[in-house]
Amino acid sequence: MTIKHFAIKTLTAIAVSGALSAPSYAAAIGETKVNYGGYVKLDAIWSDFSDGTLPSSHIGRDFYVPGTTPVSASSSEDAVFDMHARQSRFNFSTATKLADGSDIKTKIELDFIVTGGGNERVSNSYSPRLRQAFLTYKGWLFGQAWSNFQNVGALPETLDFVGPSEGTVFVRQAMVKYAVGNWSFSAENPESTITTAQQGRVVTDDASMPDFTARYTHKGDWGNVVVSALARQLTYKTGAADENETSFGISASGRVNFGKNNLKFMLTQGKGLGRYVGLNVANGGVYDGNELHAIDSTSGFIGYQHHWNTQLRSTFLYSFFSADNDTNLLTITGDPTESSMSYSANLLYSPVKKLTFGAEYKVGTRETQSGLEGDINRLQFSAKYAF
Repeated sequence: MTIKHFAIKTLTAIAVSGALSAPSYAAAIGETKVNYGGYVKLDAIWSDFSDGTLPSSHIGRDFYVPGTTPVSASSSEDAVFDMHARQSRFNFSTATKLADGSDIKTKIELDFIVTGGGNERVSNSYSPRLRQAFLTYKGWLFGQAWSNFQNVGALPETLDFVGPSEGTVFVRQAMVKYAVGNWSFSAENPESTITTAQQGRVVTDDASMPDFTARYTHKGDWGNVVVSALARQLTYKTGAADENETSFGISASGRVNFGKNNLKFMLTQGKGLGRYVGLNVANGGVYDGNELHAIDSTSGFIGYQHHWNTQLRSTFLYSFFSADNDTNLLTITGDPTESSMSYSANLLYSPVKKLTFGAEYKVGTRETQSGLEGDINRLQFSAKYAF
């Protein structure tokens, strides 16, 4: 195909798709359709911590990470203000018609949050990071994508990067997944986070088998319900230690429609879930020097979105996490998180489609096993344009 023919096809695709108002821009190269999309977003965040503050460039200042909320025996309030555009993202996808009539699709997605780079003095440079990179073919998915254990569609619309951080399953990783009808099954990359007396949190990568998931989705005009299950092996193989422990969990989530409004929810319970829930607010297990003990946990959220009119909408959200720590192991674990919860409400204004200005207020609390407690009050303003 010549450059002239490619340009004509590209311009035609843009004209058909509605130019700048379209969610992505398409071009055709032979039998392959090419699309790209994403958004640009500015966040201005004021955070008031009840028990000290987080240092500059800490992840917990870019978005709400429940396990980082400071706690201490003495109250020492401190407020900080941050502004960044690191949530901005870009995705590139293709769809190709093969000779046998089937389709093969690919997607690569990047953003700039949770990465290193420059400082905030001059350039504010940040390295791009890989969010997703996968191909799909005849029901199969190969690559890095959202875990099959997670229901991304249940996440409420929030200005915060995650929203119900302590209450949601939230993992992207390499996998092989197969979907048929309402069912999907996957084998995913294994990784364990273990508490030890000598090193605190240890991230191990010595599992002998992948993590396995199964998921069922039921859809109707009223909304949808998703039930997913996870089975995996926690491992700790360091020095003379060669321990493993079975881990499992189940999660139910979904969306219920009330006209233009909706209710989204998730409830997850399991043994040794660790990094799969709450942005790893608790580890998967504890190594006591002889055996590996899985940590039980329960988490969930409920969020209601109300459309005030065609341009204004709000999301009201409650999220929680609770760990059942073995108090006999506290000499090893120190003072781990026992519970975390947060409330938030926002007001979003879209004067035109894909352009949104918003304000959100969030209150979060983290409590440790000894009873130490820390709070965060956060006010966030955002401007976002999706293309």
